[in-house]
Amino acid sequence: MHLPGPSGSSGFQVLLTFFVSGILAAQQVLLQPPASPSETNLGDPILSSKFYGFVEGVRNKASIPGISVGVVRLDDDKQPVTRLASWGRKTEDGDGHDLTPDTLFAIASCSKAFLATSFGLLIDDFSHGRNVTPLPSGVSRFDWDTKIASMLPDEWGLGDEWTTRSANFRDAFGHVTGLPRYDYTYKEGDTSHDLLLRMRNLRTAYELREKWSYNNQMFVLGAHVIEKYANTTWLDFVEERLLKPLNMSTTTTWPSRVNASGKLTHTWTKTGRRIPFWCTDEVSRFMAGAGGVISSAEDMVKWLATLLNQGVDPVSGEVIFPRDVYDTVTTARQVLEGAPTSQYGVGIAGYGMGWTQSTYDEIQLVSHNGGLPGFSTLTAFSPSSNLGIVVLINADEQGEHAWAILRRAFDDVLDRTSSKVIVDTPTSDVQDLSSKLGRGPPPSLDLEAYTGTYTSRGHGTVTLCSSRSTSRYCSGVLADFSTLHTLEDSPFGLYSVFKSVLSTHMRLRHLSGDTFTGEFTTLFPNGYGKDTTAFETFETGDAESTVVFSVEGSKVAGFSLVIDEAAVAARQKRTGGHIEETADAWFEKV
Repeated sequence: MHLPGPSGSSGFQVLLTFFVSGILAAQQVLLQPPASPSETNLGDPILSSKFYGFVEGVRNKASIPGISVGVVRLDDDKQPVTRLASWGRKTEDGDGHDLTPDTLFAIASCSKAFLATSFGLLIDDFSHGRNVTPLPSGVSRFDWDTKIASMLPDEWGLGDEWTTRSANFRDAFGHVTGLPRYDYTYKEGDTSHDLLLRMRNLRTAYELREKWSYNNQMFVLGAHVIEKYANTTWLDFVEERLLKPLNMSTTTTWPSRVNASGKLTHTWTKTGRRIPFWCTDEVSRFMAGAGGVISSAEDMVKWLATLLNQGVDPVSGEVIFPRDVYDTVTTARQVLEGAPTSQYGVGIAGYGMGWTQSTYDEIQLVSHNGGLPGFSTLTAFSPSSNLGIVVLINADEQGEHAWAILRRAFDDVLDRTSSKVIVDTPTSDVQDLSSKLGRGPPPSLDLEAYTGTYTSRGHGTVTLCSSRSTSRYCSGVLADFSTLHTLEDSPFGLYSVFKSVLSTHMRLRHLSGDTFTGEFTTLFPNGYGKDTTAFETFETGDAESTVVFSVEGSKVAGFSLVIDEAAVAARQKRTGGHIEETADAWFEKV
């Protein structure tokens, strides 16, 4: 394949798609369209031809199916100048160059900015008497500092009494309630009400406002509050108050709509296997505020242009959300990273509500990244540099590549020294861990003693099987896993179904003594798409855990599940308790 540029057939094809989309956007905002794609390429005021080659190089080296990018600046008259480009594959059946700027992606946690802004609109409605429901008895005002307990007195609660009583919405959307992620506790069939009630059975790790700790459930909570006090679903609220006014005509939170549209991209894992779209309408009803918006580069530049204009749609001049909402959600109040990192650079990074504040060298960045099975996304804008960029990738765990593209775009537009050419593909530490499996002392009891049913108030029920289990249930579980590997090769393995939004099964492998490694995984025994060979997929890091069984005499009492090691260490430091009390969850054997 030729690199995109002024000459070469494949380069021209990329630029033609790019500039046709760019011309349409320019006409909508009354900008003069360029005379021709090739002429514009020679003097494009936003991106150079080298940028296209850079992105294609990233895609080829990392074996990424498809990448879509949108870039926007405001001209002297505050009108948006946009550039859109797409590289690679949209569908398994396509020719490998069918991705276009209007292709739809799940933007994952970039959705959080839409939820936080929607919440600000609800607050503004109450402050100006436009509310459609009254506040609860005894609540005189509703703002970011209103206590959650006062607005949801019968539903809100955490294991920590003081946090339950004192936490406000700024704490919730700033990830400082002290509750870690617990992403494997929600499942199809849940409602936002179910998730709220379940949170009181999940262990907090930190004191209120002690430490930034990412949590998706709090954005489910935010959508639930909007539903309760706007008397409509958040999905309808965000559509009426943000998406329609901005003419984001193909953006939605309903998977069934995009499936019918033909615009939705296919999705792939980090290893190149195709997987189905992760979300159903049922899941989106409660998870959309945390990560369920579906959009395109073409639509997302409209959102970014409005953010660059601090809440005012630069095309219509309409105030989409008040300036104080913009200031509140984008201003960092929590320390996300207190030391330099490869992702956020040499300065510290702070978190507002749905947005991170950081710097790329001296450039101010307001950003949020997202990741779901089959998707890696990044949205960013720089008020000081008058530039907004969205990067959408149809494969998971490609965040480093999204950041590399974003930095290169900033370098290109601002005529800076180029950043590193290509970021190496991240490698998993699973192989390093697997070399240690089974090398320590054996379990205290025969493996069959560890099989059986265990239950946790926050995580539900799990039934563990060994390769020698013969029940009907275990035969089904083992049949699924046997499509991946010979179970006899793992003599100390335990297996289970574990149905959640992000997993279908759970595998335990012996590490040492009564300690096992755990993996939440999604199995495809019959493959997916054209490739019908069995495979599995899981999120590196977040899907991996440690399981410590508690053995009392000749019986297993239960097991402790450790997913977030920092959270467990914080509980141990604060309470001095045993692992059963400080792990992320305790599963008691039934």
